[in-house]
Amino acid sequence: MQILLDELRHIVGAAHVFTEGDLTAWEQDWRKRSHGKALAVVRPAATQEVAQVVQACAAFRQAHPSCDVSIVPQGGNTSLAVGATPDASGHQIVLSLQRMNTVRSLDADNLTMTVEAGCILQNLQVCAEEANLLFPLSLAAEGTCTIGGNLGSNAGGTQVVRYGNARDLCLGLEVVTAQGEVWQGLSGLRKDNTGYDLRDLMIGSEGTLGIITAATLKLYPLPAAQLTAWAAVPSLEAAVTLLGLAHRHLGAGLTGFEAMGQFALSLVAKHFPQLRVPLHLDTPFCVLLENSDHESEVHAHAQFERLLETALEQGCVTDAVVSETLAQAKQLWHVRESIPLAQTLEGLNIKHDISLPVSRIPDFVRATDALLRQAIPGVRLVNFGHLGDGNLHYNVQAPKGVDAADFLLNHEAHVNTLVFDSVQAFGGSISAEHGVGSLKVDHLAHYKSPVALAMMRAIKQALDPQNLMNPGRVVRL
Repeated sequence: MQILLDELRHIVGAAHVFTEGDLTAWEQDWRKRSHGKALAVVRPAATQEVAQVVQACAAFRQAHPSCDVSIVPQGGNTSLAVGATPDASGHQIVLSLQRMNTVRSLDADNLTMTVEAGCILQNLQVCAEEANLLFPLSLAAEGTCTIGGNLGSNAGGTQVVRYGNARDLCLGLEVVTAQGEVWQGLSGLRKDNTGYDLRDLMIGSEGTLGIITAATLKLYPLPAAQLTAWAAVPSLEAAVTLLGLAHRHLGAGLTGFEAMGQFALSLVAKHFPQLRVPLHLDTPFCVLLENSDHESEVHAHAQFERLLETALEQGCVTDAVVSETLAQAKQLWHVRESIPLAQTLEGLNIKHDISLPVSRIPDFVRATDALLRQAIPGVRLVNFGHLGDGNLHYNVQAPKGVDAADFLLNHEAHVNTLVFDSVQAFGGSISAEHGVGSLKVDHLAHYKSPVALAMMRAIKQALDPQNLMNPGRVVRL
C-alpha cells in the first residue's frame, strides 16, 4: 500500500493526501449512519490529476489483486443513502473533488455554463444570477453539496415540477473512466443524436461507472417575479386537486409545489420556534406553492389570487397566505427546508425517499399509515416532500418516549419492508432523488426487474471490469 500512497502523493502533492488524524469529515456520512476507514483521502486539483489517480489505483489493483483497492468519489459528502463514504476495510481511496471548483465559462447566448464537479451548488446559483440568469436546481443542502454529487445522484429538489431533475439540467459531461481515460463530452448542444447517450448513463450512476469532473449546465432567464403562497388543505386528496388547479392557472409558472404533514411542521415549531410556522395547527397538511412569472409581479399576484379564490370556492384550500416580500418568501421556504433538521433534533429516524404517481399518493399514505400504526402503536410519521412531482419523504419516527437508537435497531428492517412493499403495490419507486447508495442496494433485488438488474450489471462489468469504482453501491456484481 505504501507504494500506492507514495505515487498518489507524487500526483496531487503530499499536502493533499490525508492518511492520519481526524478524517471524520470524509469517512462519516451526513446522517452519521456509517463511519468507515479510508486508506487515504486524496484531493486532486485538475481532471488530469483525477485520471492519474485512477490509473495508479487500477495498475496497483491489477498488480496486487489481494489488496482490493477501490475508489469512492466524494463531493460535499451530503449523500443520504451512504453512497459517498468508505467502507470499514481500510482499502478504499476517498477521492474528494472539492478543490475542483472553477466555473470554466458562462455562455449567456447559449444559456449554458461549464463548471467543475467540486463547485458548491449555491455558488453556481449566485454565479448565474449575477449574469441575470437562473440555474434552477435547488435543495436544502445547496450550501454544501457539489454539482458533481448532484449529477452523480441525479438530485431533485424543490423545482423539479418545472425544470426537472439534475439530469434534465445537464447538456454535457467530462468524465474520467475506470481505466483513467478522460471522456470529453462537455457539449453545449441541445441536439446530438450520434449514438448512445453516455451523459445520461453517467448521471445517476453514483460514481460506479466513472468520475464526473465537469459539466455543462442549462441556464434560464431570471423570472420577472417570484411569489410564494402557503395554503392549508383539509387532506392529501385536496392537495392533489390544488395541484391540478395550479397547473391550469399557472402553467409553466408553477415552479414549486411542496406538501407538509402536520406532525412534520409541529417538529419545526418545536425545535425552531423563531420560524413561526403558519396555519398548521388546525389542518392535517399544508402546501407551499411557488409561481415564477416572466411578465410582471402584478400579473403573478393576479394569477395567484384567481387560483386561491377558485381553490377556496372548491374547498380544497381552507386558508392561505401569499408572501408580500422576498424576505417573507424566504421565511416560508426556510420552514419547509427546516423539516429534516427538526426531525434530526427529535432523534434518529427511518427515512424513505419514494416516488409514486401523484394520483395514487393519498391512497398510499392512508394505507401505509394504517399498516405502520397497526405494527407499531404510537409510531410518528413525518410526511413531507415534493408533491408536484410525486416525491415523498415518508419518514418514520419512534413513538414518544421510546429510545430512537433501539427503535432503529428493532424496527428498521421491518418498517422498510412494509413501506417498500406498499410503494411497489401502488406503482412507485423506493428511491426518487437520494439514489441507491449502499443503504438500498440489497433492496433492488426485490423491487426492480431482474431484466433491468441484469442490464445494469452488464454495464457495470463492461465499463468497470475491475470493480474499482465505488463498489457495493447501486448494483452488486
